[in-house]
Amino acid sequence: MLSKAQIKYIQSLQQKKYRQKSGHFIAEGDKIVQEMLQAGQAMESLYALEPWLLKHRDLLERARGVDVQQVSEEELSRISTLTTPNQALAVLPIPGHAQPAAFKGHVALALEDIQDPGNMGTIIRIADWFGIAQIICSPGCVDAYNPKTVQATMGSIARVKIVEAALAEVLETAGVASYAATLHGRNIGDFAPITEGIIVIGNESKGLQPATMERCTEKVTIPRLGFAESLNAAVATGIICGRLLIR
Repeated sequence: MLSKAQIKYIQSLQQKKYRQKSGHFIAEGDKIVQEMLQAGQAMESLYALEPWLLKHRDLLERARGVDVQQVSEEELSRISTLTTPNQALAVLPIPGHAQPAAFKGHVALALEDIQDPGNMGTIIRIADWFGIAQIICSPGCVDAYNPKTVQATMGSIARVKIVEAALAEVLETAGVASYAATLHGRNIGDFAPITEGIIVIGNESKGLQPATMERCTEKVTIPRLGFAESLNAAVATGIICGRLLIR
């Protein structure tokens, strides 16, 4: 049975200030919790319904040191962030990635002021699909460990390194080409596939800041064939990654 203190602590992790204070975040749902366990992600505690625990006994045997607790549906609903609670919820430490990894020989994403948790989560999932292991987020981005963001990643957040940093400084010192997504650049079809570089995606409504754009070595545009004013940031990320990374 969960104590009032446990419930209060888990509920507090829905807010960024308490995630930052404790250094922990929530991952919820059958698939996401499985992905976290399979990836060997460090985990503080796991709360799940009895059928889920029985079904995943083999996986849980590898989760040594994790405080695993069986909970009732009513208890799970009290700590859940979902309208319809799923079968399992985990509390995990936020990885301490203070500095970006080297860019040479790798492709990374850089995001400026992405605001929507769903977009952020989808972009993390896209990065995982294309084998991009690192995303640099400007300080103005939505928290990558927001429960809605984590949910949208469908477990990909376990495999993608997230670093918060000033993009201008990163782009100046990266030592690789950078590709800014913009409405007024070169046709993406003109570019050959890349094996290293930084793909830079801007805010959903404002795009990239002029100072960031100036530091990018290439300006990339997805040709518009119809009449839509713009593309969703996550959709644009997927198209650009598909064109620049697939040989």
